[in-house]
Amino acid sequence: MTDAPMTDTPMTGVATADALAIDPAADTLTLPPLPPGAHPGGGPLAGLETRDVSAWFGTHKVLERVSLAMPAGEVTALIGPSGCGKSTYLRILNRMHEMVRGAALAGEVLLEGDDVYRPGRRPAEVRRRIGMVFQRPNPFPAMSIQDNVASGLKLAGIKVSKDERQDLVETSLRRAGLWDEVHTRLHTPGGALSGGQQQRLCIARSLAVSPDILLMDEPCSALDPTSTRRVEETIAELRGRLTIVIVTHNMQQAQRVSQTCAFFLATHDTPGRIVEAGPTAQIFGSPRDQRTSDYVNGRFG
Repeated sequence: MTDAPMTDTPMTGVATADALAIDPAADTLTLPPLPPGAHPGGGPLAGLETRDVSAWFGTHKVLERVSLAMPAGEVTALIGPSGCGKSTYLRILNRMHEMVRGAALAGEVLLEGDDVYRPGRRPAEVRRRIGMVFQRPNPFPAMSIQDNVASGLKLAGIKVSKDERQDLVETSLRRAGLWDEVHTRLHTPGGALSGGQQQRLCIARSLAVSPDILLMDEPCSALDPTSTRRVEETIAELRGRLTIVIVTHNMQQAQRVSQTCAFFLATHDTPGRIVEAGPTAQIFGSPRDQRTSDYVNGRFG
C-alpha cells in the first residue's frame, strides 16, 4: 500500500499464494515473565497506527479515512453498531482484507512506523506479527490440544526442538489461562473442549508464535458469561505483554478490558468512520460527541 490520503484512490487487494499460505487464526508468540514494556522477542512493545484508511468491496465503500493510534501494550476496543466497518477495519490491520475478491483499500497501516502494505512486504510475515482470534472458536477439531497450540509454529515456519516445543505449548496455554484445566489431557482432541476453552486454545495457538499485536473479533459473542469472564481475564493478563485490538458489541466489556476506545458509525448512504476516539473512561464518562453519548448509553444501536 502507498500513501494515498489526498486522492483516496483504492488499491486493489489480491489474494496471492503467499497471502494464503498461513492459516490466519494460527498466525501469531509469548514467552516467560517479561520486564515492564518489553516484548517477548526482547525489544520494546510495538504499537499500531492507521492513517486515512479507506476500504471498498467492489464499488461499495465501507470505510472512510480512518486514522487511529492503538497504543503499545494496551487494549483498544472498537465499538459501534453492526455494519459500520469495525470487523473490516480489524482485518485490514493484518492484511486479511486483501484475501476477499474485489476488496480494495487506501491509506497506511503502520507497525512500528513501517507500512505493512509496502511493496515487497510478505503478508505471511505480517500475519505472524499481527495475529487474529475470530468470533467463533476454530481449533483443529481432530488435532490434540498440544498439537493445536504447536500448529502455529509449523505454519509460520518456526523450527524448535522437541523440548522447546513442549515449553512453548505450556507457556502459551498458561498465558491463555488454560493450562490448569487441560495439562492432564494434552493429547486429547481440541474439539472436545467447551466453547470457552476452545476460544482460549485459539488464543494460545496465536500466542505460540510471538505476535506483537493480537486482534480479537468479538471473541466472546458465542460464549456463556462464565467463559466470557475467563477470556476477559486472559486479556487482562496479556495486557502489557503485547498490544490488543478487540471488536465488541458489549459496552460493559469494552469498559472492563480496554484503555482506549474508538466509536465507529455508518449510515445508509455514508461509509463507516470514527466519530470519536480516546481514553475509554472519557468515551464512556464524558464523550465530546452527542452520537457517542447516545450509543454508549444505549439510545440506539
